[in-house]
Amino acid sequence: MHSDKREDHDPERSAEASARPCPICGKPSVFAMRPFCSKRCADIDLHRWLGGVYAIPVAPEDEPDAGPEGASED
Repeated sequence: MHSDKREDHDPERSAEASARPCPICGKPSVFAMRPFCSKRCADIDLHRWLGGVYAIPVAPEDEPDAGPEGASED
């Protein structure tokens, strides 16, 4: 029975992983750490996510209308 514990030595997958550079530093990625090249770059990316760097900007909403209770502003 074939064990999948050593996936990082599969030449086909290694070539596929190294086809894209690391999104943090641009070095070739490593299959075991994909899409990154190292644990350091993976940790930098995690810190950016947790710090809100990758947050999607949202336009602030206007104040909601007062509704029926505040409709009579005379």
